[in-house]
Amino acid sequence: MMENMVKNENPMGYEPIGKLLRKFAIPSIIAMLVNSIYNIVDQIFIGQGVGYLGNAATTVALPISNITLAVAMLIGVGGNAFAAIKLGEKRKDIADRVIGTVFLMLGLVGVIMAILTIVFLTPLLNVFGATPNNFQYAYDYSSIIAIGMPFVLIGVGGSNFARTDGSPKMSMFSMLIGAIINTILDPTFIFIFKWGVKGAAVATILGQIASAIIITRYFVKKGNMRLKKENIRINPELIKYSVALGTSSCITQVSAVVLQIILNNSLVKYGDMTEIGGDVALSAMGVVLKVSMILLAINIGIGTGAQPIFGYNRGARNYERIKKTYITAAAASTIVSVIGWIACIAFPGAIISIFGNDNAMFTHFGIRCLRIYMFGIFTSGFQMITTTYFQATGQAMKASILSMLRQMILLIPFVIILPLFMGLDGILYAGPSADFLAAFIILCFTIKEMKRLNAEIEAAK
Repeated sequence: MMENMVKNENPMGYEPIGKLLRKFAIPSIIAMLVNSIYNIVDQIFIGQGVGYLGNAATTVALPISNITLAVAMLIGVGGNAFAAIKLGEKRKDIADRVIGTVFLMLGLVGVIMAILTIVFLTPLLNVFGATPNNFQYAYDYSSIIAIGMPFVLIGVGGSNFARTDGSPKMSMFSMLIGAIINTILDPTFIFIFKWGVKGAAVATILGQIASAIIITRYFVKKGNMRLKKENIRINPELIKYSVALGTSSCITQVSAVVLQIILNNSLVKYGDMTEIGGDVALSAMGVVLKVSMILLAINIGIGTGAQPIFGYNRGARNYERIKKTYITAAAASTIVSVIGWIACIAFPGAIISIFGNDNAMFTHFGIRCLRIYMFGIFTSGFQMITTTYFQATGQAMKASILSMLRQMILLIPFVIILPLFMGLDGILYAGPSADFLAAFIILCFTIKEMKRLNAEIEAAK
């Protein structure tokens, strides 16, 4: 009878971990891939329709997207983690208040960010590494992308809540519709209407608007957690807890922004010292980063799918299920990372050609860049799962430290220091150097945490 009572509540507390993780992770992976597709599809069509300078421009604009995602993670993912813990504690009333506060914050902050970005766009692009050759492309693209910021925040933040709400398919559907719209309109606006990079940007924000509308309507009309008028208000206490849990994910994205700025400027500086040139180096690395986004999206999707399972069972103090979820998610992410690593090492030419082949130097450097910079990517899977684990189980400090480790603490110094001795190649070798060192450090954290979990499991017997 007790088992039947449990099963009438929340499947995260009783379903087999493998089945549960597939149920949540597969839609999460698709949703994250769809989110990555916005930038990747733009880069593919821009590369084919505009050329490598257009690709360089989207690389310059990438920090704007990463800043937007950083805020979505800080507010949306943090609020989602807090709501999952409260659901595990059987406090749905608080979870409903969290979602109302978070949606309001996402919309307000998104509007403010859009205005500030448009007003200060020229100095921002200069800081982000724009060159005289690609500045106008970058400006045309970024000025339109900025308009979509409120919709990105609501779409990304809301999709995370849908997974915790027990509707991972809705999360996937909202993102998928946006990606389909973007994919259809991209070639239409670029090749038929001849709008160039502006067309790619317009297609992107139209897809983002559609995703935001769909996910908002779900929580207004159908969600178990409901977006109610009385809960749509600023609640400082709920914001505090949500931001604390979202800090690690935000730091990951902020690190990506800082890294991208330093990387862009370094590529231009050291690329101009060689026959490759700064614009070609910038464009090629942009393609490599977009390829890495695919692998990272899958791993983030696995982690995001595991997050509500971690959070719910942490609230329920079911440590055995927490451990099983971690091991299963880490193994799946490692397999994905290894497969991606093999593809980058074995088929770099085929991958680079997807993004254009109008410049022989771009193709040559892109292949070299892909093989070297991505050489340590097979270690990324379990690193991301470990960070997600600490975040979802309420260990905010550890999650924040590990979020900063690979990019902020290790990769950025390597990108700055290694080129002093190795030139442009130093930027490429910075990638695997940071990957391997970060993997070792995170493994130490993991071993210690598994010992702690085992002690909790034994104590509960």
